Amino acid sequence: MLNISIGSDHAGFQLKSFLIEKNSNSYIFSDIGPFDSQSVDYPEYAHAVAKDVLENKADFGVLICGSANGVAISANKHNGIRAAIAWLPELAALARQHNNANIICIPARFIDEENAQEILKVFLSTNFEGGRHQNRVNKIDCL
Repeated sequence: MLNISIGSDHAGFQLKSFLIEKNSNSYIFSDIGPFDSQSVDYPEYAHAVAKDVLENKADFGVLICGSANGVAISANKHNGIRAAIAWLPELAALARQHNNANIICIPARFIDEENAQEILKVFLSTNFEGGRHQNRVNKIDCL
């Protein structure tokens, strides 16, 4: 089973809890937090998930906040992280196929639970295509 590091902010707490509950038989989740819907600072959770992925404690990461922008910006500060925002399953597939994304960022305020479930499923089951995309991915990290 895949190990997934998952975190959110207060806006994503409910959706994070839903995804863990719905998928706990298919994946091993490391829930970074938060553990309630009280206001929190999203960068703390984004950095923790990114660290788990970089240290191979997790195969992939999932980050959820209101728009997904804040967690994506924060996670992408780490060389080796390729965090992609997806509000459609097709975007999740392309993030894996073309960009070898290792963290999916989901906008809790703009999608419903069913769509989030499909985005997660597609992201985790789609492989990187390599080939012409590998050269581009190699150029993403700052030196």
